[in-house]
Amino acid sequence: MTTLFEPRLLAGPPLSGGPEGLLAHRARLGGLPPAAWRRDLIGVVDASGLLGRGGAGFPVGRKWRAVAERSTGDAVVVVNGAEGEPLSAKDRALMELRPHLVLDGALVAADAVGASAIVLYVGSEHTAARHSLAHALAERGPDPDVEVRLVAAPVGYVAGEATAVVHYLNDGDARPTFLDIRPHEGGVAGHPTLVQNVESLAHAALIARFGDDWYRSVGRQATRGSALVTVSGSNHRRTVHEIEYGTTIGEVARLSAGAASGSTVLLGGYFGGWAALDEVLDVPLDPASMRDRGLGFGCGVMSFRGSDACGVAATAEIMTYMAGATAEQCGPCVLGLGNLAQATRRLADGGARGDELERIGRWVGQVKGRGACHHPDGAVGMLHSALAVFGEDFASHQLRRRCANARADVA
Repeated sequence: MTTLFEPRLLAGPPLSGGPEGLLAHRARLGGLPPAAWRRDLIGVVDASGLLGRGGAGFPVGRKWRAVAERSTGDAVVVVNGAEGEPLSAKDRALMELRPHLVLDGALVAADAVGASAIVLYVGSEHTAARHSLAHALAERGPDPDVEVRLVAAPVGYVAGEATAVVHYLNDGDARPTFLDIRPHEGGVAGHPTLVQNVESLAHAALIARFGDDWYRSVGRQATRGSALVTVSGSNHRRTVHEIEYGTTIGEVARLSAGAASGSTVLLGGYFGGWAALDEVLDVPLDPASMRDRGLGFGCGVMSFRGSDACGVAATAEIMTYMAGATAEQCGPCVLGLGNLAQATRRLADGGARGDELERIGRWVGQVKGRGACHHPDGAVGMLHSALAVFGEDFASHQLRRRCANARADVA
């Protein structure tokens, strides 16, 4: 796990040595501030500008305040380590290798919002992460002020969505809900609930120790601080790196063997979008700057594909996954994504109908903005970017039933 600057979240002993134990963690960082001070932490987190790292980038301080204003000491903090995005590995890396930093973040959040319970909601497939957190809890022993429990989250892309998390913890059903009451108003067991991504909480643990000025001391553009990114190439091997916001896509591309002239990159994961690498090399990895360019930082995924890779096949693979990962609660997901996945698969496999691209374009317009949750929007957003970046390939697959790239022939 190479880093492009002096690391923060990934600082400490070599990551190859496995999880950092409690004694080493406290010797390196010291203890947390007193609990009474932590109750004033929301203002510090607000001033830091810390953004959520689950994908939406919502301001963390504002989210905490919404829970704190409704809590009477009975709030719940959910540490969201579901990490269902197939191309992301950052959250499980933190949970496995820096478990005490994650637990510190949960504790400071609990004090800040007035919570009496913490739930560690960790993807059931992330075995090493769950074992590491369980061991870290055993090292600390029981906390007299807050109940902490570890829950294995079901496998699934939507299982980490905030209302799906609450739904599973309440009823054993990890599908998004569409009630007027949001988690911060009435979540787990009806209590005000903070559902916060693992990386967000780890940052909060460091801000609690070192302050908002320290956090903002790195970052090259408008968005301050550091972030974890998951980088992968054509070999699908994922590596996690810590960067300061504003690091360019080109700088990160050097970490991937799949990045070369003519390559493409999927930014933000399956909810993100494709881009031609040569056109975005100088784009800073800064959420505000990327938004202005029609790009998204999302959960920090950057997946590079070589110039010899078929963009249609890659898109069909993602669409097939997304169609199979729906909550099956509305037509745009069940029918819309299903039809889009089948159409892109036909194009990729050389069995396209004559009007396949026209049908895809029409269906994208019918699905967008009409789902019961944001799952279909994310999928068609990725597909829309693919149609723009791989337009020649899509046309070739429809007209000649073969890829424009001879090495990716599907005829």
